[in-house]
Amino acid sequence: MKLTTKEIAVFGILGGVMYASKLIMEAAPNIHLLGVFTIAFTVVYRKKALYPIYVFVLLTGIFGGFAAWWVPYLYIWTILWGAVMLLPRNIPVKAKPVVYMTVCAAHGFLYGTLYAPAQAVLFGLSLKGMAAWIIAGLPWDCIHGISNFFCGILIMPVISILKLAEGKI
Repeated sequence: MKLTTKEIAVFGILGGVMYASKLIMEAAPNIHLLGVFTIAFTVVYRKKALYPIYVFVLLTGIFGGFAAWWVPYLYIWTILWGAVMLLPRNIPVKAKPVVYMTVCAAHGFLYGTLYAPAQAVLFGLSLKGMAAWIIAGLPWDCIHGISNFFCGILIMPVISILKLAEGKI
């Protein structure tokens, strides 16, 4: 995928916006706009959405430390990107907000389960240990899923703004 100079600049900014939004919302654990941005970027930029997503991942590692907690970031946002890529492009207009909000919520509810394999490998957890780790995190995953659903109401407006900026509307 060849990028234009404009795309390099835009994707760098969008990745920075993702990172800034995470910092701004850190006071509220598991409540953030990362799923909103990942879904919106994927709908608008398709394969190229991986660029701003990985700018965010890289910034998170640079400023938060490339530690064991960061390793799942290498794949966890790509799973959400992949789920959105698999959605049909011709979803009825009235259904789009609900579909995107539901996918966003599902990613939040599954976050701990998706995160767990890396933790199991990095910390030598058995299958039982990994299951215990997932179960212990379920309350946080519930907050994450519910908040992702409600934050997901912003997905369509973000998509509209990005399309307008790209001249696609």
